[in-house]
Amino acid sequence: MEWAFFTSVAVFAFVMSVTPGPNNIMLLASGAQFGFLRTVPHMFGILIGMATLITSVLTGLGIVFSVFPVLYEVLKWLGVVYLLWLSWKITFAPVSAGDSFESNELDNKAKPLLWWQAALFQFVNPKAWMMAIGCVSTFSLAGEAYILSGIWIVVLFALMGFPAISIWAGLGVSIGRFLTNPIRKRVFNYVMGMATASTLFMVLS
Repeated sequence: MEWAFFTSVAVFAFVMSVTPGPNNIMLLASGAQFGFLRTVPHMFGILIGMATLITSVLTGLGIVFSVFPVLYEVLKWLGVVYLLWLSWKITFAPVSAGDSFESNELDNKAKPLLWWQAALFQFVNPKAWMMAIGCVSTFSLAGEAYILSGIWIVVLFALMGFPAISIWAGLGVSIGRFLTNPIRKRVFNYVMGMATASTLFMVLS
């Protein structure tokens, strides 16, 4: 494998990871509400989920969707339901100690997304599927180099993905410094909730 392979995959991974999508919008909201350190598990969950997803495509899962397109439709609508749930959680997240969901939930305190939740989300995230299928179909090498090229694709996506998504979490932290009262926090949550819901256009297109 030549340096052109590594450079091309690295640039593709960074650009696709840093552009807006469900992951980055949620990281922006998490950074603003919980800070950078508490958002790190969410970030690592995204990387783990993407690595697993790319590996699945490398081992033939993408072909399964071509043979049985109804499975992809099921996955797409699961993504719709999950995005709507996340949008609701972000929109109505508590903004102070005395502000909570108007529900009977046992634990109504806002919490950052857990790493395994973020990892599983990649399997219903349309942008993640586009990234995984796109990079495998474009950059994987045929023949004996297929396995090694696939390993490097996974590694480069993790190496380039972390700084890319860190930008969004860091931007959220910067925004969080201006959210000094419940009204500003509530408005921010509404905007982030609507932004998350707007990514449904990616799912349904």
